Amino acid sequence: MAFASSAIEALCSKQRRFFTTVAYVRNKLQGIDVLREPKINKGLGFTFSEREQLKLKGLLPPSFRSQEEQEAAVMKGIRNIRDGLLKYVYLKDLQCTNERLFYRVLCNNTEELMPIVYTPVVGEACLKYSYIYTKPRGLYITAEDAGHVSSILDNWPEKDVRAICVTDGGRILGLGDLGANGMGIPIGKLCLYTALAGIPPSTTLPITIDVGTNNELLLSDPLYTGLRQKRLTGPKYDELLDEFMEAVVKKWGKSCLIQFEDFNNANAFRLLKKYQNKYCTFNDDIQGTAAVCVAGLIASCGLTKTKIRDNVFLFFGAGGAALGIADLLVKAMVEDGLTRIEARSQIWLMDAYGLLSTSRTDLDEQKMRFVKDVKHTSDLEEIINMAKPTALIGASAQGGAFTESILKTMASLNERPIIFPLSNPTSKAECTAKDAYLHTDGRCVFASGSPFDPFSFGGRTFHPSQGNNAYIFPGVALGIIACRVHHIPDFTFLVAAKSLANLVTDEYLEEQRLYPPLHCIRDVSLSIAAKVADYFYSESLATVKPEPTNMFDFVKQNQYDWRYD
Repeated sequence: MAFASSAIEALCSKQRRFFTTVAYVRNKLQGIDVLREPKINKGLGFTFSEREQLKLKGLLPPSFRSQEEQEAAVMKGIRNIRDGLLKYVYLKDLQCTNERLFYRVLCNNTEELMPIVYTPVVGEACLKYSYIYTKPRGLYITAEDAGHVSSILDNWPEKDVRAICVTDGGRILGLGDLGANGMGIPIGKLCLYTALAGIPPSTTLPITIDVGTNNELLLSDPLYTGLRQKRLTGPKYDELLDEFMEAVVKKWGKSCLIQFEDFNNANAFRLLKKYQNKYCTFNDDIQGTAAVCVAGLIASCGLTKTKIRDNVFLFFGAGGAALGIADLLVKAMVEDGLTRIEARSQIWLMDAYGLLSTSRTDLDEQKMRFVKDVKHTSDLEEIINMAKPTALIGASAQGGAFTESILKTMASLNERPIIFPLSNPTSKAECTAKDAYLHTDGRCVFASGSPFDPFSFGGRTFHPSQGNNAYIFPGVALGIIACRVHHIPDFTFLVAAKSLANLVTDEYLEEQRLYPPLHCIRDVSLSIAAKVADYFYSESLATVKPEPTNMFDFVKQNQYDWRYD
């Protein structure tokens, strides 16, 4: 069923859901079972009359707390915990106990809690996921389930799934192959779908496709929860993925969004190319990262007083994220007046073996688009002096790679050098915000993948920008789901990038911010969703008819409401 296109129908739908929920509680669940159902549990928020009706007396302390008071208690509890992983576990337990309170807390305290439910703490959570696993959340489809994927999907209790986030654990953040422990990523992503874009949590589904792991530490760990085998590759792997995609469409339709997350580089581009025009799918590591980075680079032009086409970009790292950014940059520069050939000539990349140059014979099709006919070298500083980039972008997962010498060289070549160490988690960042500002005399334009605290230097306070994908994928997903599209063109992410960049005000630029503050991110998601929806209708990709007259209201209606009844 498509999202309602009229406000009246939306209101009626919400009322129907309300009365259905009340009837379900009163007729089906009573006593302790009410408190064990996170969708309807209110904890101390149950009124005394509700406790009488639902046979909850004695099962709860005698006091009553409003949802606002419950939020205050939760935040006090979190702030009393010093360890990030313990905070993650605390919130995870709340999500499994009282869903509406969890999302209220996350929505109202986004800036403080997003680093816990997602990067950087989710990285530590994935490393230790086998030890902190307590309750089922999402589906595991294993290599042993080949031929039976549909029956696995049938075990999921929700009937109306509109968005799936799936990983095979092949490359979790910058931490490598974590196998089944990668489940923390799709769970975290879909939390942000709801908290940042209002997508109802009941319509989302985290999935891990466990095909084994090549991580010897996990295979030798007696407490590891995943398959104890080497990672499946080749035709058997492809057949399992094909079966999964077909099973999703058969069960939930062509407009069910499938977001790919943290697949290794060998599979990420290949699977995106294979499925993009056949299914409603995108890869956040490639396309989401590209959009948020390009948005920051467009916004940076407000500080460097240039146009995007005037810049030269050097990528330290040439994996899926870097190539995705480079491809989207080409689209942005072409829109700004360059030819495709001219745009590619201003984009330089180096991988673990050095510069992508014509003398190399080990490059695949994705990398060949950006080769340069120059002397081959693997020395970053030498490449900087050769290319004379205005922007240095890190996507290598090599912590500290942007040394003092590298940063000073960038500062000697540019009045306002653009420094983007994008690798996650924080330990993998190519440099810190402090080092970037110190070694460029406070002149750099900075954005990172992980959060850094404000930094004072030279009588000024800088607010380091975090180019978090969360600025992009929730809003894009909301637009996709609202419009019920069947395919997602690459250009969707340039639309999203430009929409995000346009939200960066002169006031934000004055604070050296290239993105709006995180506390504004829910409004950002709505704005992006509306722009994306408008694009889908202009390209005849939306299947919800008739076309809405107000795109903002269209995407906003039927959002999840975390308030108690």
